[in-house]
Amino acid sequence: MMLTEQHITIRETTPPEDSLIAQHFYQMWRDNDVLDEVMSPNWLDITLEFITQARQELFYQAFVAEVNSVIVGSASCQLFSGLYPNVFTAEYRKLGYIWGVYVETAYRRQGIAKQLTQSAMSHLKAIGCTRVVLNASPSGKPVYSSLGFLESNAMQLDLREWGKE
Repeated sequence: MMLTEQHITIRETTPPEDSLIAQHFYQMWRDNDVLDEVMSPNWLDITLEFITQARQELFYQAFVAEVNSVIVGSASCQLFSGLYPNVFTAEYRKLGYIWGVYVETAYRRQGIAKQLTQSAMSHLKAIGCTRVVLNASPSGKPVYSSLGFLESNAMQLDLREWGKE
């Protein structure tokens, strides 16, 4: 069923909806072919604890997409806590991070992920972020490219395979 934009509502979530956000985050990984056996059995607790801490320390906010009052997608965002010491002034580089963008299968390819991402971008801009980063799944890359995201120079190496040759 194709939807028109007026049927989609994007809104901020509240803490009682954190479990739903965690479930979407889990399902996002499963939809990207991550096997259930590599997911921690306490994934829900881990995610809820992460959200609670991010809300307290990193201006965390999540958004949901509703169609006819039913939640069909979500996205989370927060200040990026960094991988190394941040030696730049906030005016030059205050990074925001978007994660867990998820839309239920039946509602994909209708602009919902784009609207969720735009809401997250607006939140990050409102809290003073100068840039936003995210990690895109193969299916998410076109969405983020359409919003102006550029592929970065991030490189990865699977150390489980390194040195076996």
